[in-house]
Amino acid sequence: ESDVLTENVRWFMKTDPKIEQLSHKLRDRRQRVAFAESCTGGLVSARFAAQAGVSDVYCGAIVAYANEVKTEVLKVPQGLIRQLGAVSAPVARAMAHGAKDILHSNWAASITGIAGPSGGTPHKPVGTVCFAVAGPGVEWSCTMHFDGDRAAIQDQSAKFVVEALIAALDDGAEGLVRWSASLAGSPEV
Repeated sequence: ESDVLTENVRWFMKTDPKIEQLSHKLRDRRQRVAFAESCTGGLVSARFAAQAGVSDVYCGAIVAYANEVKTEVLKVPQGLIRQLGAVSAPVARAMAHGAKDILHSNWAASITGIAGPSGGTPHKPVGTVCFAVAGPGVEWSCTMHFDGDRAAIQDQSAKFVVEALIAALDDGAEGLVRWSASLAGSPEV
């Protein structure tokens, strides 16, 4: 746990190459990004905003930890959460679209999952995290399963969504599919 904490502090203390890469790609396209976060509680947003000079590419984030925030702020249909649960790819897609619309961004990414240590079920164990990316010509979502304690799951989720956005900016929807298929323990897309 302390190794993950140390790594998180390092992320805040220096420029992260992946976030810097994402910022440059957005800037080159004159586009902006927003985030909708649940189980990461604003971690991605904080890491992105820690980078100097991102105001031209970063709209903001909505931390939608409670289902009421997902439905009332992000406009995720209540029936979707009732039917599939908050941790599902369709809910992640709705969260990304909600953030994109509300924050007027070109791109949005979302994260909803079970970081633990409790909350898991046999069907959705701790470490189950759903992601989505919405942008010009792109609507993509997937479910991943991460190992580790709460901090490790949040950290892996934050890094994963940044890499997903980079893949989307590089090659659109096809690039995201190729990138996610190349991962160890391929996600459920």
